[in-house]
Amino acid sequence: MPDSRAAPQESLLDASLGTTQENVGTSSLTDGQTLSKEPLSHALKLSTPEKVKDAQLNPPEEALWTTRADGRVRLRIDPICSQTPRTVHQMFSTTLDKYGDLSAMGFKRQGTWEHISYTQYYLLARKAAKGFLKLGLERAHSVAILAFNSPEWFFSAVGAVFGGGIITGIYTTSSPEACQYIAYDCRANIIVVDTQKQLEKILKIWKHLPHLKAVVIYREAPPMRMPSVYTMEELMELGNEVPEEALDVIINAQKPNQCCALVYTSGTTGNPKGVMLSQDNITWTARYGSQAGDIQPAEIQQEVVVSYLPLSHIAAQIHDLWTGIQWGAQVCFAEPDALKGSLVNTLREVEPTSHMGVPRVWEKIMEQIQEVAAQSGFIWRKMLLWAMSVTLEQNLTCPSSDLKPFTTRLADYLVLAKVRQALGFAKCQKNFYGAAPMTAETQHFFLGLNIRLYAGYGLSETSGPHFMSSPYNYRLYSSGKVVPGCQVKLVNEDAEGIGEICLWGRTIFMGYLNMEDKTCEAIDAEGWLHTGDTGRLDADGFLYITGRLKELIITAGGENVPPVPIEEAVKTELPIISNAMLIGDQRKFLSMLLTLKCTLDPDTFEPTDNLTEQAVEFCQRVGSKATTVSEVVGKKDEAVYQAIEEGIQRVNMNAAARPYHIQKWAILEKDFSISGGELGPTMKLKRLAVLEKYKDVIDSFYQEQKK
Repeated sequence: MPDSRAAPQESLLDASLGTTQENVGTSSLTDGQTLSKEPLSHALKLSTPEKVKDAQLNPPEEALWTTRADGRVRLRIDPICSQTPRTVHQMFSTTLDKYGDLSAMGFKRQGTWEHISYTQYYLLARKAAKGFLKLGLERAHSVAILAFNSPEWFFSAVGAVFGGGIITGIYTTSSPEACQYIAYDCRANIIVVDTQKQLEKILKIWKHLPHLKAVVIYREAPPMRMPSVYTMEELMELGNEVPEEALDVIINAQKPNQCCALVYTSGTTGNPKGVMLSQDNITWTARYGSQAGDIQPAEIQQEVVVSYLPLSHIAAQIHDLWTGIQWGAQVCFAEPDALKGSLVNTLREVEPTSHMGVPRVWEKIMEQIQEVAAQSGFIWRKMLLWAMSVTLEQNLTCPSSDLKPFTTRLADYLVLAKVRQALGFAKCQKNFYGAAPMTAETQHFFLGLNIRLYAGYGLSETSGPHFMSSPYNYRLYSSGKVVPGCQVKLVNEDAEGIGEICLWGRTIFMGYLNMEDKTCEAIDAEGWLHTGDTGRLDADGFLYITGRLKELIITAGGENVPPVPIEEAVKTELPIISNAMLIGDQRKFLSMLLTLKCTLDPDTFEPTDNLTEQAVEFCQRVGSKATTVSEVVGKKDEAVYQAIEEGIQRVNMNAAARPYHIQKWAILEKDFSISGGELGPTMKLKRLAVLEKYKDVIDSFYQEQKK
């Protein structure tokens, strides 16, 4: 760690800095920090047509990919996606012209909601950019953010891009070692953290980060004065020492085909890969990906969004941060304990018009409703079941009909509208999910509440959505249609039309940072991205995901078995099961690890020993009095084990062939979790980690066979 508190020499500024702008206006966010309105004139100048034209491209680059942070690529401009390339600053400048006075961000301070307009947002981002430059931000180096979603996350991210740097999110759950890997790989000059806990992680690893010049902390004060550790207020004050013109020079030099964001894959296999996204990737996807999801511009309807999913993941970053700027949405920030129970309170207060959750979040909402219903009075419970059954039947038989039968409308008016209001979804027209498969049970449950869950499909490598569903583009169980302007093809299709999904378009990333071999594996000679996912397209172009090539189980007998459909079938057949993981690669037969549905500790979000209401109901139905996981597993509850065996036999009866049969299974003593290492930050199953952690259980399946 540097031993001097003095700011390092500026790398992007070649003039001596000392001119301070006259300041007018204040923002409550920065506790009295003043904001100069003069930069608005700079933004308007920079957004003129002449400037847009100048900022498009240098002489065209030939390569479609690069692995250098300072590299540039040839943009995939063709007749189907010919939109003029734009930088992030140009996108924000257009928003400023249209929506400058609208509320951009809402956040809670001491129990009261406060708001920041787009004009204030832009000024804060410029001020952060100048502060980063003063601290020594170098071009194509990173500002890494290790913090929960907040206005500071947003204007630090935008400020990093304005300042010629690259924004890199780090999951708040990351260990110091994981933080070190990413901060070293992305050459972070500055790391922004929100709490002392996150600061401590960086202090432990600072000596291994040769590019790190400063840390900025904002939600909590540092425990003591430390060299090169600044508060957000101090960062903004440092920004006053950099002339607006110096920042404008840097903004003017930016091109749409250069990197502005790094998204690290969650590392379910090997080290995380740094996915390099260009300014064009971000601005094109923010516009066209969101249009495909029916996100509205603020002049038609200002979208309201609750930001709570990790912004280090591409789905949340595109949905909350970049799409918000593109269309002038109002983004309201949840509390850091959102996933421990406070999210519903925020949703009720904010009433979003668009909401996104990973499948596990929707499952937890479902389980919460089921528990409330189980504890409600007999009449209310019966009314809810009736309302949901008639609504589900209508939504399954006539999914596109606007003419609802009287009973369906009555059920919605009397019961379901009240449930949606209690959840905070009274005004929510678009409910999205992505990042992992969702069970049919969960989709049916929400259809019964008259809440359609719209799937998207994409990767970090496609800047988020490459396929989208919407109110006008929906088919149950599908991931929607390809975003207009993008392309898809399936390679190595089998007899059922299932093949590897390959993608092309303006969404496709620049390459993996410092990983030429991995980049060449992902992008073929013609520039198509090979996703490693398998799927099929129906006659109308709707995509159905069937699994991953790397997850494909190849048995000792040479049978190719996709695990996901079998796992989903088990969970559908047995509502007591939370997670099911199929085993059998290079083995003589298939086996399975199971976990039971249990409640979560509200403080730690850890799985507890208590079964959910739905799981308890299952136990009662099959003749068991168990209410905890340990009662079922520890005592090998005969009734529950027999019921599970019968359910698995029913799944086997529907299997395509005998090699697809599950022959052995075990229930684990604890559900999968992020802290347990079985799930990634977006609740995606880490199969290799599970194989390693439960090696003894798995080996026992096959040792017994040998005897």
